[in-house]
Formats: sequence, C-alpha cells, structure tokens
Amino acid sequence: MSIVLPSGSGESFTAGSPYTTPIRRPIEPVGRYFLAHASRTLRGHTWSEFEKLEAEKNVKQVEENEDEDLGDEEQSDELLAHDPREWKTADLYAVLGLSHLRFRATEDQIRRAHRKQVLKHHPDKKSASGGLDQDDFFKIIQKSLEVMLDSTKRQQYDSVDEGANVKPPAAKSEYDFFEAWGPVFESESRFSKKQPVPQLGGPELTKDEVDAFYSFWGKFDSWRTFEFKDEDVPDDTANRDHKRYIERKNIASRKKLKQEDNKRLIDLVERAHAEDPRIKNFKEAAKKEKAAKKWEKEAGSRKAAEEATAKKAAEEEAAKKAAVENASKKADSKKAKEAAKAAKKKQKRNVRGSVKDVDYFGDADKSAAIDADVDLLLEKFDDLQLADVSSKVVEADAATVKAAFSSIISDLVGAGKLEASYLKYFSA
Repeated sequence: MSIVLPSGSGESFTAGSPYTTPIRRPIEPVGRYFLAHASRTLRGHTWSEFEKLEAEKNVKQVEENEDEDLGDEEQSDELLAHDPREWKTADLYAVLGLSHLRFRATEDQIRRAHRKQVLKHHPDKKSASGGLDQDDFFKIIQKSLEVMLDSTKRQQYDSVDEGANVKPPAAKSEYDFFEAWGPVFESESRFSKKQPVPQLGGPELTKDEVDAFYSFWGKFDSWRTFEFKDEDVPDDTANRDHKRYIERKNIASRKKLKQEDNKRLIDLVERAHAEDPRIKNFKEAAKKEKAAKKWEKEAGSRKAAEEATAKKAAEEEAAKKAAVENASKKADSKKAKEAAKAAKKKQKRNVRGSVKDVDYFGDADKSAAIDADVDLLLEKFDDLQLADVSSKVVEADAATVKAAFSSIISDLVGAGKLEASYLKYFSA
C-alpha cells in the first residue's frame, strides 16, 4: 500500500509500519457535549450559528463580571467629611463610587452602585459597628442618587462636572499632537447638540476632512448650561423682592459662565488649529505649489523676480523705518498717547454698544452669540479698522450697523486674520 504524504511534511519521513484501513464509526456525544448537540438539533442551528450565540453569551457574561466592582471605589477622607449642606460642591460620581464612568454610567449601574454605598454607609450600620452616629455622608449619597436619576438634574450636573474634563497639553511643551489633543476633543464632544461629533483623527486625514473638523468645532453648538451653580432661591414668599433678586443674579451668572465657556472653547480650537501639524503641512504644500507655479510662469525672468524681491525688501525696510519714526513721534507726547488710548476704549464701547442700541437686530434671543462675535472681532481689529467701524455704527440704524460688521468680517477673512467658522451669528 503506497502512502501519499501531505505537502510540506518533509521528504525524510518514513512510516514504521503499514497504515490500517480506515473504518467509519458512530460517535455519541455525552455530558455537556450532548447538551450542545441537542441544543443545535432542537433549534436547527448550524455549528457557525451555535458558536456565534455562545460567543455573545460569553461576552455578556464578561460585561456583567466587569460591573461586579461597581461602587467599590474608596472615597477619600476629605469627601467622607464633606459638609452635607454644601453637597453641590462634592464629586457626586465619586460619592457613588463611579468616578471611572461618570457621564457614561447607566441608570442600572447607578442604582447598583447606590445600593452598595447604602449598605456601606447607612447610619444604622455605623451605629451597630460601634461608630459615631453620623449620617452626613449618607445624606450626600441620597442627594447624589436624586440628581443621577433625574435626567434634567443629571445633565445640569454633567454640565459642570470638571472631573470628566481632559485638559489640553501645557503650552510650549513637547508632546504628540494627536495623543494629547484627541482625548481633549473627545471629552468636549459630549456637550454637542449635534451627534455624532467628528473627532481629531490622525495624520492620514485629507485637507477637506481636517477643514470639515475645524469648521464643525468653529460652529460648535453646546447644550452646556450652568443651572447647577445657581444660588438656591428661598422657598418662602415673605420677601418677593429678594427672591426676584436671587433669580436675576442666577440668570446673569449663567450668562457670564456661558460666555466664558464659549470663549474658552474658541481659544482651545484656535490653539489646536495653530499647533496642528497637518495644517502646517497643508500650508507648506500650498506655499510650495504656489512658488512652483510662479517659478514656471516667470521662467526666463529671474532677474526681474530678483529685482522685485529686492524692491519688496527695500519697501519693507522703508515701512519698518517709517513705523519706527512714527512710533518715536508718538512716544514724544505722553498726552497724545493717553488720548489715543482713551479714544480706543471709547471706540470699543461704541462698537459693543451699537448692537445693543439696535436691539440686536431684532434677534435679542441670540444676544449671547452676537456679543461673543463682537468680542471676537474686537480682538482681531487693528486701530484703523476699529476707528472705521466705530465711526460707521455710532447712532446708526440696524441695517447700517449690520452692514458695517459684514464688511469688516469680509476684510478680516480675506486677510487671513479671522476664520469665518468661528463666528456664531454673523457667519450664519
């Protein structure tokens, strides 16, 4: 009987004795293998279907096992001693032992973690174990559950939960841009009304994809609110004026915090855009392409190009010299400088007040966005532009004011001093 070996088995193999004739025998599954066989047979599952179901069952079991430690997190002594009257300033997720999940925690996980905290910190248990009869931390646990199971209150708390924030890398430090900034944008994306939110990605993204990313974040529509930081309004109605005062104070505080957060996000996006190596590469590539086209166009006219370069350098030098002379002249008169400074402040007040004088163009409900745009534009104006805009908007009607802003925005965007996507109202 000749034996044919499978390929790759080696030519030096030699059988010690002849192979026996193969015999087909029935095999009967027993034990857990019988149960698996019966399950497949009764349900009409193929081997592939059965293995898929078993895998899903195992994954579910693993997920359940991972949640076994919910609420086992040890609270710090400082948190355990927290004044229950100041419960709003406590880390409510840490109170329930959910610091690792925070806004990602499900209602079921919150309830299970709460049960563990109740069993661990209930005043009756402390008393039975010989501890002091104190229920301060237990009160905070109950407040935490109340907030977490109320969708509105939880959103208000998540809005101010600093524990879930990821800070950007330190300025002027060495770091991997994508590793450092990716988690920052992922953290900020939880506040977006529009989902899904484009993420930072890596160096492989195209220019269109990167531009779309920064365009989205430039017009970021945040649901973030700051009601959780409100000062409590008295329940009694004995002093209605005081109650109204507290309510007005809370509204003003929310508006201020919202404006500060908008400014913070704009600064964050601008910094990321400025430090993004992809943007630098795109600009460098565009610069090289432009230079190459210019070189091709001016082939044979190198001398003219060199003369133009020399002329430009001379003009720049002359401009610098003139600027130095002008600066020197301005420095000669302290009174003139102070007058110019005062005029600049007045011009800024005129520009800021112009939108209020025309009742925010009839869009008073968008006053926060308009004020944020005006503040951003004021940062971009040079002295001449500021004076020009101020002269146009003083005591002007709504159409004239809006036209003045539109004109200067066009100039700034064209000069590369402003990204239109950062504007919330005037870019609409």
